[in-house]
Amino acid sequence: DAAVNSPHFNHSKYVALKTKDAIVDRFRKEEGRRPDVSLHRPTLRVNVHIYQEECTVSLDSSEESLHKRGYRVEALEAPINEVLAAGMVLLTGWKRDCAFIDPMCGSGTILIEAATYACNRAPQLQREYFGFKKWQDFDAELWGDLLADAQNRVTAFEHGLHGYDMDFKAMRIANHNALAAGLEGQVEIARQRFERLEPPAEDGLLVMNPPYDERLVKTDIEAFYQMIGDRLKQAFAGYEAWIISSNKEAMKKIGLRPSRKMTLFNGALECKYHQYQLYSGSRKQKTEDHE
Repeated sequence: DAAVNSPHFNHSKYVALKTKDAIVDRFRKEEGRRPDVSLHRPTLRVNVHIYQEECTVSLDSSEESLHKRGYRVEALEAPINEVLAAGMVLLTGWKRDCAFIDPMCGSGTILIEAATYACNRAPQLQREYFGFKKWQDFDAELWGDLLADAQNRVTAFEHGLHGYDMDFKAMRIANHNALAAGLEGQVEIARQRFERLEPPAEDGLLVMNPPYDERLVKTDIEAFYQMIGDRLKQAFAGYEAWIISSNKEAMKKIGLRPSRKMTLFNGALECKYHQYQLYSGSRKQKTEDHE
């Protein structure tokens, strides 16, 4: 694989081809034979990165990108990136001392990343293949010990991990993905509309990724976001809520003052990630805006 940003080369495939030729020629010279070249799970995958005058050649120890956690058996259209979801959970500052709720969980990515963190489960723990397993100096016994140690660190989470979605297909997919992530018995996923959702615990952290794409009619999506704000005020006093969306106008319809604001990118979409402290009664909210 090659990535190029240099005036000396205008095509990464050319760099990849010439690198392959050089490696093959060296093997033929030193060993008297040509090595096999495979695009699918080769014994060694070589990465070449050229930036201006600097060239870095490295061996790929992972092969498939580590942002692909391996639990996504199925997905709905345009699911959120797993690493973004994990980052969203960590950005809340959640201390794993209360329930976690994703009321619009879709295929379950945010919920699964939260559960992985809550249960102290190492990402990729269920993954079977890494590129380094084919390296000559791979120590299978040491790798087995590391896996066993990581498995022993996994703990049960006692405060509750809850996912909801109004769509039956989404609920089914989220359950399948949670099972593939090794979280059987740790998460609860049910079918429910947010406007009818009752808090599953006295207090908790609520993180949601509501619809915000251009396919939705403006009046419908603004009414939907207003419903989100109304339900938060009516039913979730004492909770902390975080909402991500690229639709800035719809976010205003929530009708709550954000305690914090962050800018994140969901792919190419610039999104706002807002925190809402849902105090009981008339307690005033302190605002701390971070753009």
